[in-house]
Amino acid sequence: MRFFPPRKMIGMPETTPPLHVLVTGASGFLGRHVVHELLDHGMRVTAAGRNSSALEPLKSAGADLYVGDLASLATADLDVDAIIHCAALSSPWGRWRDFEEANVYGTRHVVTLAQRCTERRNAHYAASHEGQQHPVRVVFVSSPSVYAAPRDRHNISEDQADPKNRLNHYIRSKILAEQTLQSALKSGELEELVIVRPRGLIGVGDPSLLPRLLDVHRRVGIPLFNSGRNLVDLTSVENVALALRLAMTAPRASGQVYNITNDDPRPMGDLLRQLLGNIGVTPRMWRANPQLVYALAGVMERIYQVFPWLGEPSLTRYTVTTIAYSQTLDISRARKELGYEPRIGLDDSLARFAQHWKEQPDA
Repeated sequence: MRFFPPRKMIGMPETTPPLHVLVTGASGFLGRHVVHELLDHGMRVTAAGRNSSALEPLKSAGADLYVGDLASLATADLDVDAIIHCAALSSPWGRWRDFEEANVYGTRHVVTLAQRCTERRNAHYAASHEGQQHPVRVVFVSSPSVYAAPRDRHNISEDQADPKNRLNHYIRSKILAEQTLQSALKSGELEELVIVRPRGLIGVGDPSLLPRLLDVHRRVGIPLFNSGRNLVDLTSVENVALALRLAMTAPRASGQVYNITNDDPRPMGDLLRQLLGNIGVTPRMWRANPQLVYALAGVMERIYQVFPWLGEPSLTRYTVTTIAYSQTLDISRARKELGYEPRIGLDDSLARFAQHWKEQPDA
């Protein structure tokens, strides 16, 4: 299948309207960067989300706004050329029904919108006797958490995900969301689909990965596994935004899945020392046994399942897999088919994050 940009407007042969892209989860960490990446490349962007005040800065930057949840998109009066679906419930812990509603059913609503937009556009061009088909491409932000396992894994390719992975509800929901989209593509409900799995996003505004590490460091110190030699494969958020733009326009990308990283895996201990050094904090680390901690996390999960009012356990098996074992991704497919090359290095991202962190009042 091919991806077709918007055609020239009838009666205005000299001009071609800019590609109109809907970005879900636009007020989130990644979504904001995607909106700016698209605007910087001359595209028209509709930034979608539930929180109007959080979306307001994107309006000032030039984006149109759509305020509403994913369910409302199924019947929304929108006409777009492509959808980048960033919205998701992302957490190592929570209720299955919440993950299912946000990540599985929410993705189903995006499929419905894409189908409606495609039908509307095709009907318009059929009426104008141009005859060209104009499918709406969906670019889905999935997660390399689908590769998570309590062992070292190196140079993982896109076809090495385990569809039966049930390490946590988030992973299960992402697998089901991918399957929902792939089924829609196979049945013809969707005509254009690209799935992207970016690993370990970092940068200014990171609400999760680095702040969680710094919080653990403040409270108890950071556990080091394998003396900190396990490799961590991170990605500057600006590079993910770039990859999503490329995935949206690459002619032969439909139907494919792409890993995205900075392709610069580094030992966990080195990364932590660099981050803490940039912030100006003396490292507090202690050695830990991965098998023992993984087993302890499993016990804690069972306790919190029995007593859900306790909230979220301080340690989960999924968290252990991300900090105790090496996981590196093969991005050769993205390089070859998308033309993707990281443009922001990890050193720059860590330095920018640290500088921004130190400027915060409560740092």
